[in-house]
Amino acid sequence: MWLKRILISIGILAAVGGGGFILYSAAYVAGDAAGYDEGYLAGQKIGYIMGNQDGYTDGFALGKDEGYGEGYGEGETVGYDTGYAEGLYAGTGHGYCLADPTYAEAVDFLRRDRTDWNRYKDDSYVCSHFSRDVCNNAEAEGWRCAFVELRYSDLGHSIIAFDTIDRGLVYFEPQFDDEVRVELGRRYSQLNDYVIPYWDDVIRDILVIW
Repeated sequence: MWLKRILISIGILAAVGGGGFILYSAAYVAGDAAGYDEGYLAGQKIGYIMGNQDGYTDGFALGKDEGYGEGYGEGETVGYDTGYAEGLYAGTGHGYCLADPTYAEAVDFLRRDRTDWNRYKDDSYVCSHFSRDVCNNAEAEGWRCAFVELRYSDLGHSIIAFDTIDRGLVYFEPQFDDEVRVELGRRYSQLNDYVIPYWDDVIRDILVIW
């Protein structure tokens, strides 16, 4: 009787123990999976935050360096161009730089220029207007051209001049595109085989204006 009860008790304990082990195993697996998921999510969140911070820091530093370099280069270019244009304008009073031509270049310019086609009109278009227009046209092509005033005893006359690279200062009569001579104390008309006017055209002073 007692032996039978003992065996029954042992069987019950074994059954309970086996069932507990099975439940334990099942719970362990379920808990492991749930813990893995929770841990994965938590780790992913923390990893994302840390990775985002590191990536932002590295990306910001790299972007700043590259952006600084590009911005500096662009700013330097724009600043140089702006400064050059302003400096050139301040230095010359124009938007370009003038140069002295060779003698051949000066003659070629005058040959192509059409100022000599204009008609001389007393009190409206005279020698000073011819000289002015030729000087302006020369500057438009980049050549430095002088406005020259010949002073007589009572009157005067205007011509032009180029400081040529190969022949030095050369004077021209803008009404005819002739190369002319000027000399203090001499008559302008006689020096250049022009018709002698009724007024005194002896050159008293030569004023060269660049």
